[in-house]
Amino acid sequence: MTSTTQRPWLSAEPDDGPPTCGVLLLSGSSGRTEVDRARLLARHGAAVLAATCFGGPGQPAELDRVPLESFTPALDALAARCERVVVWGSSKGAEAALLVAALDRRVRVVVAVAPSSVVWPAPGRAGGGAEQLSTWTVAGAPLPFVPLLDGWRPSADETADGGVAVRGWYEASLRAAAPAVLDAAALPAERTTAHVVLAAGGDDRVWPAVRSAERLAQRRDARGLLTTTVVERGAGHRLVLPGEQPVPPGGGLLRGGSPAADAELGRRLWAVLERVLPLRAPLP
Repeated sequence: MTSTTQRPWLSAEPDDGPPTCGVLLLSGSSGRTEVDRARLLARHGAAVLAATCFGGPGQPAELDRVPLESFTPALDALAARCERVVVWGSSKGAEAALLVAALDRRVRVVVAVAPSSVVWPAPGRAGGGAEQLSTWTVAGAPLPFVPLLDGWRPSADETADGGVAVRGWYEASLRAAAPAVLDAAALPAERTTAHVVLAAGGDDRVWPAVRSAERLAQRRDARGLLTTTVVERGAGHRLVLPGEQPVPPGGGLLRGGSPAADAELGRRLWAVLERVLPLRAPLP
């Protein structure tokens, strides 16, 4: 496996022959480039471009009105050499992955980890009475989103060790949204013929990922589209793939789950991806 940095993305390549697939690996709201995950996938045969969604050259400084077209150059580079193009994102990156796949027919597989079923506002503008703005744009137009309720406060059991579980905030915002708002903000997972793989933890304390995965799958099932859903009831917002190390908590958020359950969700997802992407065994 070899890796190089081509800002705003990192490139990781397999060392044991031509790639089995090309993966655009998108970061979430942390802005952290998924370096270790990119290298892990490369060791198993994937050519990977691990991209930031914001903060890189030519990108917005914040996760705020990010043009979905900004991911096209990475898709162009992958499609030029890989027949099977994959977009993989976690959390806010899963939002982007599903939106990108709906816009680009070259995407053959979507991996959405801890997904949402709707577009949410730019994280830095939610709450506090500030005007909320969309996270994403297409052709300069902001995408509709479900606004987060102003004035939400966590309960005592939603705070611990200096962190806060905000899942209740997202759930309350979904309940408060008018049906027309929910419909307009729905992630259009049914607009791609790609195989969509959804992975969610039942103890996700950031947002209701299992409920979101179920809604995405229902809309795709109604169109007869290929969808695989992997749920681990005890897992949280961040799964751990075989060979990965857990990412230390940060950002003041409680993510839920446990080391064993997060690893089990990662193991079950990996078993699906070995077949779907596909992935191959590393060199001995």
